[in-house]
Amino acid sequence: MAFFTDDISINTIIGIDSKFIGNISVSGFLRIDGDVDGNIETTGKIFIGEKARVRGNITASSAEICGIVLGDITAPKKIKLFSSSAVIGDITTRNIEIEDNGIFHGHCISLKSEELYSESVSSYSDEKIIKSKVL
Repeated sequence: MAFFTDDISINTIIGIDSKFIGNISVSGFLRIDGDVDGNIETTGKIFIGEKARVRGNITASSAEICGIVLGDITAPKKIKLFSSSAVIGDITTRNIEIEDNGIFHGHCISLKSEELYSESVSSYSDEKIIKSKVL
């Protein structure tokens, strides 16, 4: 499994057998190999290891997923789901790659055009908010 080549300096790690409950907000590259129950936000990339389990929404510049994510992922640059991954939630990105045997169940917005991507994400977010308040 290769990381994206533009930045491999990891700023924050949640290690194997670690459990974190609550929201995480960090700057830079974040690697998770343990369990997180909460939303995750980073200004950089996120890497979810093969044994990692995340229950919450993820916001990052790009994401590589090898483990399990139960929540939405927003990463404008790129999202890559490896063969060991399982994502149950919505994905918004400008570039997506799903390896054979990678599992994805949800809605996906993936548009290369920055303008079309921004419009679609905004419209979809508004629609989700409206539906959540009606239900």
